[in-house]
Amino acid sequence: MSDRFAFAGRTCLITGAAGGIGAALALELARRRAVLVLVDRNADGLAEVARLAGELGARDVTTYEIDLSDGGDRLDLAAEVAARHGGVDLLVNNAGVTLMGSFEQNSLTDFEWLLEINLLAVVRLTKAFLPQLLARPGSHVVNVSSLFGLIAPAGQVAYATSKFAVRGFSDALRHELEPQGVGVTVVHPGGIRTGIAANARLSAGDPGGAQAEQARRFAERALTMPAEEAAKQIVAAVHDRRSRLVIGGVAKGGDLLARLAPARYWWISQRVAAVRRLQTGDDPGRRSS
Repeated sequence: MSDRFAFAGRTCLITGAAGGIGAALALELARRRAVLVLVDRNADGLAEVARLAGELGARDVTTYEIDLSDGGDRLDLAAEVAARHGGVDLLVNNAGVTLMGSFEQNSLTDFEWLLEINLLAVVRLTKAFLPQLLARPGSHVVNVSSLFGLIAPAGQVAYATSKFAVRGFSDALRHELEPQGVGVTVVHPGGIRTGIAANARLSAGDPGGAQAEQARRFAERALTMPAEEAAKQIVAAVHDRRSRLVIGGVAKGGDLLARLAPARYWWISQRVAAVRRLQTGDDPGRRSS
């Protein structure tokens, strides 16, 4: 699609809007005088983001406290948005959760909980709002995948499953919708400073709290890019109608490695990580002399 997306006065719905990338996106779009529809299960967080968005210039802000893990359809939400705003111009499926532990440790209940939020909610919301998007030429969909929609590390089977699926869903959807005037951008962030790792659900097989400590250390070490920077890049990608956006050096490096060595990237990354641990003295197997 060649026409650029103009945000002023356009109705933009964002899930996971109470924190992280979702909140940063809401505020970035508020600066562009968009109309905001914010969805999250965190009512207090939503209220604060809505307040800040109003101060920054949003034309209108509506909030909906919804738990996307409940498995319900979203036709009621779509009907409410249509009644109040006439429909959406930009749908941002951003909400996401993660699950710590190996596939062996993860229960099927937890695995299905993650898929409900990370994948099925994306499908349900897109399906519910599709008639509105098709009726508004130049509308757009953003689906937030992940670095782990490009590479699939051990210990993240559920999360990678959901994010690779979001990637495939987005690509196929784009091929269907672009001829009808609706754009689709899939986003692969990596290393963004949000609460997703620290707030990860832990598997039942973590009696000593090792997974929680691992998630905390990972968040401190690897998640360094401010969510505000990621939001600016996403808004720019929508404005330019880009089909794919990889955010952050970690994600770009992972993407390149997976392209160069699709069958061996995990082995290579583990060897590189082992060398770095030796160089920094952070190797748990290394003994002091």
